[in-house]
Amino acid sequence: MANLRAVGKSVDRRDGVDKTTGRALFTSDMTFPGMLHAKVLRSPHAHARIVSIDTSKAEKLDGVKAVMTHKNGPKNLFNAAAPMFLTVSNLERVLDQYLFDEIVRYVGDEVAAVAATTEAIAEKALSLIEVEYELLPAVLDAEEAMSENAPELHAGKGCTPEGKNIPGEIIRIPYGDVEKGLKESDVVIEKSFTLPIVKQVQMETQSAVAQVSGSGDVTVWSTTQTPHPSRAILGQVFGIPASKIRVLAPPYVGGGFGVRIGLSGLAEAIALGLALQAKRPVKMVYSRKEDFIASDTRHPATVTVKLGAKKDGTFHALDLKGIFNTGAYCGFGTELPGVCGAMTLAIYRIPHQRYLGHSVYTNRTSSGAMRGFGNPQGNFALEQVVDMMADALGMSPYELRLKNIMKVNDPWCLPFPCLSTELAECMKQASESIGWEKRESLKASAPHKVRGMGMAVGTHVSNAWPFCVDYDNAYFTVQSDGTVHVASGVPEMGTGVCTSLIQIAADAFGIDMDRISLSFGDTLTTPFDIGSHASRTCYAAGLAIKEAAEDARAQIFDYVAPYFDVTPEMVSLQDGYVFVSSLSDPDAASVVSLDDVKEHKQSKVSLENIAYHAHVRNKQFISTGKIVPKNAPPWHVCFADVEVDTETGKVDVLNLVAAHDVGTAVNPMIVEGQIEGGVVQGLGYALTEEIRYNDSGVQTHSNMHSYMLPTAEDIPPMKSIIVESHDPTGPFGAKGAGECSLVCPASAIANALANATNIRFTELPATPERIFAKLHPQN
Repeated sequence: MANLRAVGKSVDRRDGVDKTTGRALFTSDMTFPGMLHAKVLRSPHAHARIVSIDTSKAEKLDGVKAVMTHKNGPKNLFNAAAPMFLTVSNLERVLDQYLFDEIVRYVGDEVAAVAATTEAIAEKALSLIEVEYELLPAVLDAEEAMSENAPELHAGKGCTPEGKNIPGEIIRIPYGDVEKGLKESDVVIEKSFTLPIVKQVQMETQSAVAQVSGSGDVTVWSTTQTPHPSRAILGQVFGIPASKIRVLAPPYVGGGFGVRIGLSGLAEAIALGLALQAKRPVKMVYSRKEDFIASDTRHPATVTVKLGAKKDGTFHALDLKGIFNTGAYCGFGTELPGVCGAMTLAIYRIPHQRYLGHSVYTNRTSSGAMRGFGNPQGNFALEQVVDMMADALGMSPYELRLKNIMKVNDPWCLPFPCLSTELAECMKQASESIGWEKRESLKASAPHKVRGMGMAVGTHVSNAWPFCVDYDNAYFTVQSDGTVHVASGVPEMGTGVCTSLIQIAADAFGIDMDRISLSFGDTLTTPFDIGSHASRTCYAAGLAIKEAAEDARAQIFDYVAPYFDVTPEMVSLQDGYVFVSSLSDPDAASVVSLDDVKEHKQSKVSLENIAYHAHVRNKQFISTGKIVPKNAPPWHVCFADVEVDTETGKVDVLNLVAAHDVGTAVNPMIVEGQIEGGVVQGLGYALTEEIRYNDSGVQTHSNMHSYMLPTAEDIPPMKSIIVESHDPTGPFGAKGAGECSLVCPASAIANALANATNIRFTELPATPERIFAKLHPQN
């Protein structure tokens, strides 16, 4: 680690200047000669059959170039959220969606799309489309949707012994003997918790521009997090070979947080369908309302925890159940409940565990991936029950957790080992920072206010393997002037990968970052990569780049060794110079050409000289990294200090501290930004954010005014603490970081509220209205 020149340094982000000066290009900025604009007619009903649809008036409107409905759209079933290309072979692929269908299943479902020369004409054309609907029974609640009398939302799909409308498989994770463990426990606590629908609210709405060449080649500029799987989905939808489809960002994506895995908003497919008809470029940009009502949300859930412990505080049994409302289409409805179970069971060392989880179809907007991917739902439930157990046993919540958290090589339910954890150190540093030792003597700022502290701990993954398909490739090319070009299929959506991956490449190869360029997020110029999700990009894509760099380095050593008159194993490359490893002071060594080095063995040769030397002899150093990543658990803790106004129910978060074991922090500044952003999202999850529906299935929170996203004024003082371990499976010891910071904040805030009020809040968000009702039940 001491020899690392780039990894571990807070170097400036490569995209920073362009983004802060407005020069950065996003899909919504794209324009082309002759480009058309697309608009979508959406269902006003939660569940209905289209009896008839007449588009003739719209088609006759001057400026309209294409109209698409279920009558003339593609007829191939697909899953828009990418599980059709991510799901491992032992799980059923749930294909339940057409681009346009004669059945609409939620308010906002696609009915028709129009491409016209201006947005205004496209909007007017939508008003000219005449649709007759036959209303069908709708169901919004997951429990009700499983009942015998509920309507079947997808014919032939979802009927199970557990109930109706359950897509795919029910996830079961057995570990030990739960019934035996609960009987042997001295204290058993059981509680159910309700988690809301929340939205990613990424800065750039769902957007796409599609263009079809005269030879039928397709190019789609997209906001997707997964360019290569998205290309495959488009091929499935339209029956076009993937080799004829190019998907790319231009080059940046305006945030993701999970909503862009695959084509959850269908902008790409709609734009392409219209471009195929009109034979002109088509641009589709969702309004903010469309992004709310017609792209995936976080899964709302009911999670039940039953925890058993011995009198001394040793956890002995954990029974966990999760029911997730997946909305109109399955999306990640099969995979996500499994992640909830696996991540929640993995926090503590418990010999007897069991999990059962599944999703349920309803007539709501589809739920899908959002930062944390099922983990925050399970964590919120378990971490509150852990605090309840501490109260029942008369123990400190801190000491109870410290007694039971996982340690290196402890047995657990996950299909990979725990090879690193600094969770105990995270707890120590965060507790010291917030002043946990003063928890029992906190003073509120006024007589009608109460104050409390809470904490929560958790874990996550560094990629999706072996739960889902997950592998990476990278190209590494040494140019004739000794500079390097790297190609990776992951996109840059604000997480800093266009900087972090270059840091990994620089140290793996032995060259300055400024001499490396990176192509990313383009299926034409990069090899296959699953994309950016599951906190995997730096860990998994970084491993592929590291492997490719090391291979190119080995090629160079093989090439130069005869000139140095040594074996390849005796050669080193550092700071762009090659020399024999025994050289005592490489920095002070003189520079000679490769042809002269045999006579000057205490000298070094520049990479530029070597690359050109090879070039004029018809050789270039090119390598490919091809890896299936292992997995490494990141660990995290959040502490919250809150004050509650008992007269109004208003909560003021006075302080938040988050400490994270991310392995090696490749770029600490970027990691700190990830932690802070996730903590703020967790703050909203805890206190303000929620999407509700009225009885007709209409979202009542579908814009930035009604959806209570935390603003800059709502953010309390917070501290991000990086606790480094060294995981042997990651690039230079790194682990995942992107999603982790959203897992624990709501849990910690809920525990702080309970500490302040002596009332357990089991439903999020903990709004002033809900808190007031609990504080004053007589009102």
